[in-house]
Amino acid sequence: MKLGGIAHLLEYDLRNFFRYKWWIAGMISMNLADLIVMAVVYTNMISPTVAGKYLSYFLFFSPGITITALFAAAFMIGREINREFRRSLSHYLLSLPFSRRELAFGRVLSGGVRGMVYMAPLLATTTFVTWFFTEKLPSPLEMLLVVFALFLVSIGTSGLSITIALSTKSFEKFVTARGVIYYVLFFCSSVFYPLDFIRQLGRDGTLPQPLVFIAEINPLSSGADITRSFLLGYPSFSPLMLLNVALFAAIFVLTATFAYLKIVQE
Repeated sequence: MKLGGIAHLLEYDLRNFFRYKWWIAGMISMNLADLIVMAVVYTNMISPTVAGKYLSYFLFFSPGITITALFAAAFMIGREINREFRRSLSHYLLSLPFSRRELAFGRVLSGGVRGMVYMAPLLATTTFVTWFFTEKLPSPLEMLLVVFALFLVSIGTSGLSITIALSTKSFEKFVTARGVIYYVLFFCSSVFYPLDFIRQLGRDGTLPQPLVFIAEINPLSSGADITRSFLLGYPSFSPLMLLNVALFAAIFVLTATFAYLKIVQE
């Protein structure tokens, strides 16, 4: 694979992404509203036992809204690829001077980069908010590890989205699958509640054990908790968190690449 070809694909997909500039501005505004309004309101509603180790639910939720925004933006690439194959626009891409492997991997990478671009202002806001309340900042190495972990989540999400997009030519089926995945991964995760609290609900029988298991292996949980561990100091960082997002990225990058190669060779 040639880096030049992949760079051109990144440029192509980023230009397409910024065609939705009003959508991007609206979504960022909505995410900031979630952070500023919803988290502040929930701070006065949530029991101290749920988020007391994080000083407030506001600080706990800040990395959570960052990871959900990242996931949503990276998932958008699947919608575009599904449309391309439904309308045979992929034939145009095949006519360009790229190898099929460059085309397949480049599209997966593009989705991941787009997720990071969208997430950047939210991560900056989260970092500022936690510094404002705690007067602590992660070291450059710790911040680099956070960004690396989030990139793994982003490129894995891109691969997941492309895999689903290529499994059906029906846009309605793709949207339905996307909705189910959003629902499961967002709400069976530590985005809204700490994993310790979710495990306690499982031990009490309030929450079914399969849902607890999903929350524990969910890459959104690992991505959010890695961010919290370095910005807030809790939960403690574990290499298993990084391993979880690395496996997620590896599985779906490979799956999406092979699925794309198979489709374009038909």
